[in-house]
Amino acid sequence: MTDERPLVEVENLKKHFPVRKGVFRRTRGYVKAVDGIDLFVNEGEIVGLVGESGCGKTTAGRSILRLTPPTAGAVRFRSKTLAGPNERHRTVDVATATGAELRKLRRDMQIIFQDPYSSLDPRISVAGIVGEPLYVHGIAKGSELRDRVRDLLVAVGLAPEHMDRYAHEFSGGQRQRIGIARALALRPQFVTADEPISALDVSIQAQVINLLKDLQEEFDLTYLVIAHDLSVVRYLCDRVAVMYLGRIVELATSEELFSAPKHPYTEALISAVPVPDPHLRMEQIILEGDVPSPLNQPTGCHFHPRCRYATGVCRNERPTYRDLGGQHFVSCHLAETLDLRPARTA
Repeated sequence: MTDERPLVEVENLKKHFPVRKGVFRRTRGYVKAVDGIDLFVNEGEIVGLVGESGCGKTTAGRSILRLTPPTAGAVRFRSKTLAGPNERHRTVDVATATGAELRKLRRDMQIIFQDPYSSLDPRISVAGIVGEPLYVHGIAKGSELRDRVRDLLVAVGLAPEHMDRYAHEFSGGQRQRIGIARALALRPQFVTADEPISALDVSIQAQVINLLKDLQEEFDLTYLVIAHDLSVVRYLCDRVAVMYLGRIVELATSEELFSAPKHPYTEALISAVPVPDPHLRMEQIILEGDVPSPLNQPTGCHFHPRCRYATGVCRNERPTYRDLGGQHFVSCHLAETLDLRPARTA
């Protein structure tokens, strides 16, 4: 059961990358990878962030953790590590936190990287990889450090004798478990999982998904899961945010989003999800054209060049991001008039 107090609040978050050209490397424009998103994650909740490749999901996740410094916006986080003696949590802005304050925030905010191969140092043993956060933050050392590493490996489904081996001695699924153990070493409150199963074999993906759910209960975690596989998101997440070209276009509970989407882009994404019943087919919506460049975004609604419902107002005016009721947020001029329930045929 989730605690309905926001643990993370993201307000108008932006990350623009300058494009420099010429001999003097002058700035000629900006790639607007994240262009003003609003998002909240309640304590104990799993929120999914989905969209096509290149829509800005990973950049958004890294900016929330300040692994990539944001250009603008606020990321308010209720930190238990920074709380005083008479308070359980203290809210801090991750985007403006100082060096010492940010270092302490790392104990509360961690990430599981997408690639279990490049994210692990091949020169360090598993004991060093998983134990490094504990050593750097002065939490444990010596025999106590090895005991903690051993417990973490067991928690993610690995054997204690694995701690003296190196990353190249493990399969992809085992390496991802090592990455998960490293992320949990400091007992964080909030974990961003960036495509945690996309680099794994299909036979291993279900194991890792179930592991993440089990660890949420055991470690009292809150997740932001970045993914492009909607069937995984539907199974794992309480709420889902849909991102397109640097902006969140829809946010709702998983059940409501998949049964009654309010944005045409969400409708198209859901129509592409395979249906496991051979007698039941879903009308697949083919989006025309390519995704516009984040360097030269369309006017009005970013999605209008590919939207089959687009009108004149969509081409000229940017839609507001608003609550339709029941915390179902959408950014579409026609959200109240369109009936976008997924069409299924026998």
